[in-house]
Amino acid sequence: MTYLHLRPGDTAPNFVLPAVNREGEVSLADYRGRSAVLVGLFRGLHCPFCRRQVVQLSTLQAKLKPLGVETLAVVNTPLDRARLYFKHRPVQLLLAADPEAATHRAFGLPAGEIVDDESQSRWPLRITLNQLQSARLDHPELPAPTDPFGANDVLNRRDGFEPNEIDQQIAAAHGTQLAGYFLLDRDGRVRWLFVEAAERMSDLTKFPSEDEILAAARRLEA
Repeated sequence: MTYLHLRPGDTAPNFVLPAVNREGEVSLADYRGRSAVLVGLFRGLHCPFCRRQVVQLSTLQAKLKPLGVETLAVVNTPLDRARLYFKHRPVQLLLAADPEAATHRAFGLPAGEIVDDESQSRWPLRITLNQLQSARLDHPELPAPTDPFGANDVLNRRDGFEPNEIDQQIAAAHGTQLAGYFLLDRDGRVRWLFVEAAERMSDLTKFPSEDEILAAARRLEA
């Protein structure tokens, strides 16, 4: 069993989602023929690593715009919850809400199924709870390599973030959803991408650096 995420040269599927930090909707078609766009597809607000990626992408916007690249982040959180959170923690980039992770699926980002039999596991499509709990995430803000659940708890406490019932529901439904970046040219074709932990579970929560993203944006003009 395999999964197929978008590849360089593929045309990205259009999506229309409610905007978080402005009124109305966000459509990928709005960028077609006008601007390149870097689309970040992230887990919900329950994920502190994805919250940090949204902040990084917001910070990068000022450096990407001169290169002709707009930025857009999609969070796997219901609209009202996302609006409340970002009202108090505003970011500069455009945000869209997709609580069902339909956009993530359309772009082919895998979401692992939790299985009981380890012999049936195959990353990133199937994984046992024990394998997930045995993973160790190494992050500068963690005191030591920590399992994914413990890492979330540590960083949420550090951030003063208390997941509410909605966050918990999203985490239960889409907690194994992987995140990713897709850099699209003006014609809507994928020119560069990054899929979190595409090959190894040990790469969970590892994302591209600012320099890597900027280098990909500069290659659009090459």
